[in-house]
Amino acid sequence: MPKPISTAIQFYTTSSYDCSYLAHKRARSLVAAPSHLINNTNYSALIDVGFRRSGTFIYRPHCEPCHACTPLRVDTTRFAPSRSFKRTLKQFQHLSTTRKPLVWNDEHYALYRDYQAARHTGSDMDNADKSQYIEFLLASNVNSYLIEFRDGPTLKMVALIDEVEQGISAVYTFFDPLVSGLGTYGILWQINYCQQLQLPWLYLGYWIQQSRKMAYKTRFAPYQLFLHGEWVSSPAP
Repeated sequence: MPKPISTAIQFYTTSSYDCSYLAHKRARSLVAAPSHLINNTNYSALIDVGFRRSGTFIYRPHCEPCHACTPLRVDTTRFAPSRSFKRTLKQFQHLSTTRKPLVWNDEHYALYRDYQAARHTGSDMDNADKSQYIEFLLASNVNSYLIEFRDGPTLKMVALIDEVEQGISAVYTFFDPLVSGLGTYGILWQINYCQQLQLPWLYLGYWIQQSRKMAYKTRFAPYQLFLHGEWVSSPAP
């Protein structure tokens, strides 16, 4: 049962814009406002009905008649790593982790730029300047922090996460684009982190069946999809 959302929160629909995931599609977002009222309690309720966060912008897709964007959350209480996932965990078990606040860090920004240049060449994210980086990753009104992953002194990955009442939201992760498997390890680490905190859900954002870029999310079974106003469990792996 989704948590009640404060009546002080209002919602509006944006104008249409080019869809980031499906070619030749237009998109709209349903936005929760005002942003300063979206504290951790309110966001915990909103994320349970399919909302996500980008900076202080709280939204969910609202693209009639398209319903391709489907919220997905991993059931961390039932998750058990496959053989492939165990190999990934072993491969990166030497990485150290440190929790960091949302403050500017030159080293983080340099890694972010390298990641965007390799993974999103020519996109708006590839062209992100310092102010856009700060607005996207370092602005939050909820319980957010960064996790650094280092190989000795060398920064390898940074994960921005939101800790809500019922789980962890994987907001964004960027990493050394020359090291294969780091992205998968980042998700496995966050699943394990949920288990340590005894939080049942890892929210992985939106899954789009037609998008190859999103296919990796359903590898982390068991999971639930938010369909027609309720969370529906995936078939047993």
